[in-house]
Amino acid sequence: MRVLVVVESAWGNTAAIAEAIADGLRPADVEVVTTDAADAALPADLDLLLVGGPTQGFGMSTPDTRRTARDRGAPRVPERGIREWIDALDSAPRRIRVATFDTRTVTPRLPGSAAKKALKQLVGLGFEPAAKAETFGVHGFEGPLADGELGRATDWGGSLAQVVAAG
Repeated sequence: MRVLVVVESAWGNTAAIAEAIADGLRPADVEVVTTDAADAALPADLDLLLVGGPTQGFGMSTPDTRRTARDRGAPRVPERGIREWIDALDSAPRRIRVATFDTRTVTPRLPGSAAKKALKQLVGLGFEPAAKAETFGVHGFEGPLADGELGRATDWGGSLAQVVAAG
């Protein structure tokens, strides 16, 4: 099984979740790439696409929310977020399963989900959902991750592997 995980992360929390999900998907052939490094042309043998990013401004990040993160001292703010990466994609070339995830503050509990909005866009391009959008909790905007979230991400990756393997 070939899996591509495309992740946007400014503080490192969403990247840590992406790596934990990848661990849960192994022994599949899993590649984790940032939105800045990800190609809009998907591998021909791709079985599962995962897309994840932080919830900012009640949804996917924008240039303005990334600028705010940079101003707050985020160590690795990407130029291109998941919104722009998805916008650059063509329609799904064939049946490719997709799952999305985000990170969001535990408190205050704010509405909106980058993962839900990303999944809706990807389904609109012809991708087939492998799971509902998943959210992982972060303490504050900078982190750290809430207790148990890395383990939950690994478990979620394992469950995605089973879903895709089952067809």
